[in-house]
Amino acid sequence: MTPSSPQFMQETMARAIIADDHPLFRAALKQALQQTLSTDIKEAASFEQLLELLQHEPHIELVLLDLSMPGNKGLAGLTSLRSRYPDILVVIVSANEQVSVIQQAMAYGASAYIPKSMPLAELQRAVHVVLAGDTWLPEHLLDTINQLPANPAQAFASRLEQLTPQQYRVLECLADGLLNKQIAYELNVQETTIKQHVSAILRKLDVLNRTQAGVLFKQMLSAGNETNAADV
Repeated sequence: MTPSSPQFMQETMARAIIADDHPLFRAALKQALQQTLSTDIKEAASFEQLLELLQHEPHIELVLLDLSMPGNKGLAGLTSLRSRYPDILVVIVSANEQVSVIQQAMAYGASAYIPKSMPLAELQRAVHVVLAGDTWLPEHLLDTINQLPANPAQAFASRLEQLTPQQYRVLECLADGLLNKQIAYELNVQETTIKQHVSAILRKLDVLNRTQAGVLFKQMLSAGNETNAADV
């Protein structure tokens, strides 16, 4: 029996969330996944709803994420998920087929990138590959992506994964230009705690100061916004 056969994929066990703001597309994805995953599949129509579900569903193993859904910040949303829930596999399902965007998404920790133009049978195979512990990309784009020069974002992304969820939130505030006192108020902690987080962030990201950390993060946000614009 081969991994791509329907019978094989029906035996896969994993709890999943489909995060997409289009009800008809969610329904199609859910129908396809129900033939692959023998468990309940949750749905989220916005990034905020996705985060809320993850807070109340501690056993989720897989998220299918649309980069352009409401509340998402493109690739920054992906890194936010990777920071908060490093054990959850994130599969990007997007209408954007730009190879540079796909390369960035994989660099930021996606387990697979599935264009919405792909047949649902390909999605089933991709999910099976990811749950088996491997990454997946569209076969017709593999050679092109592999021939691209190394993405400088990959080094930053790997360092970003070292941040704790709280440190990641502090970094978001730094990028917004907030002072330590303002961040402490936003996160309801002591200012001394924020100072400790900032020091840890600078060390882990290997940057000189909070301004540089914020600029690098803003550049990532900018890439995410460009991704959203191209995904419409």
